[in-house]
Amino acid sequence: MADRPSTPPPQAAASGPAMTSRSPLTPEQVKKIEINRLKAKALRTQREEQDRKQSNGLSAPQPPSNLAAGQKRTHTAISTADVPATSRDGRNLETTKQGPFRPLDEIKPARNFTKYVEYDFSKMTDTKGGFLTAEDDPHNRQLHAPNQDEKPAHMTLKEWERHQLLRSLRNQKAGPFEPGINPLKKEENKVCRECESLEIDWKWEDCFHCAVCNSCKEKFPDKYSLLTKTEAKEDYLLTDPELKDEELLPHLERPNPHKATFHNMRLYLRYQVEEYAFSKKWGSAEALDEEFTKREGEKKRKKEEKFKSKLQELKKRTRTETYRRERAGGGGGEFGDAIDRSGKHTHVWGRAVENADGTGVKSCVECGMELEELEL
Repeated sequence: MADRPSTPPPQAAASGPAMTSRSPLTPEQVKKIEINRLKAKALRTQREEQDRKQSNGLSAPQPPSNLAAGQKRTHTAISTADVPATSRDGRNLETTKQGPFRPLDEIKPARNFTKYVEYDFSKMTDTKGGFLTAEDDPHNRQLHAPNQDEKPAHMTLKEWERHQLLRSLRNQKAGPFEPGINPLKKEENKVCRECESLEIDWKWEDCFHCAVCNSCKEKFPDKYSLLTKTEAKEDYLLTDPELKDEELLPHLERPNPHKATFHNMRLYLRYQVEEYAFSKKWGSAEALDEEFTKREGEKKRKKEEKFKSKLQELKKRTRTETYRRERAGGGGGEFGDAIDRSGKHTHVWGRAVENADGTGVKSCVECGMELEELEL
């Protein structure tokens, strides 16, 4: 067995004048070859770049079109170094970026959340919802007026209770705030209109212009009891303009007992309301009673007319329904009648039998239908 040559066999010597030795390349040829090599390299790099971009844009990488079946792709074709700007994968970071590893800085928002604005609440100013505040207008006395219902910061709880008590006594003109009595000019002192006592209710004097003491108020409730606005309108037939006139009928306001957020309750003095209703508006108590009876009768008459009109409309609708059924061929009939094409069933009622509860019941002899009767 002959040994395999490790190197190519030497070429045979040229035997003839036609076979001459290869001439060396000229500098122009070398330059042209180098230019072609660089162009081919540039075209190959450009093609690989396009293939890499196509593979990154698709969900599943596909092999380049210039590769044959079964041929392995290059590393640059499957590399993730060139990540598009729309990628939201925090693991794909630029290798050339300087600084610490911060994947959240590279995540881009979705298209639906691109208009989302992240506010820095530490730099925002509270505008109080557009309302004026004490800081906006420092010279406004209404804005800087202290709240009477809140305890000031410089007061203790005991001092605040004492302040509330003094304010209540001042409003009621009681205690140390009660007007004094002049012993030198007794004719100027106001006395009770019933017992001529000097200890009158100054709150009523200021509001109702009525000098009366507390004992007389309890002693004569038919004169000095208080009426609400609703009672004055319903019992004495007074109108809203008359009740709103403070010169005509003074009133005392109290918090509404039904709910604190409702309007204040207006209270009127009974003898003042009766004096105006009997003497000025209606003339006497008998005239007021006649007017009250007249209005009640008018209300009853209107109610009956409304009921009759509705009953008449119901009858008209019933007649229309009966006429429609007669035109259809059924013929109408009463409740419980069996209506068919051949004709209608006529009940033959038997004798009424009284039940245990006293109600009379009669039944049809043919169909057995029962009907209750109530005799008035």
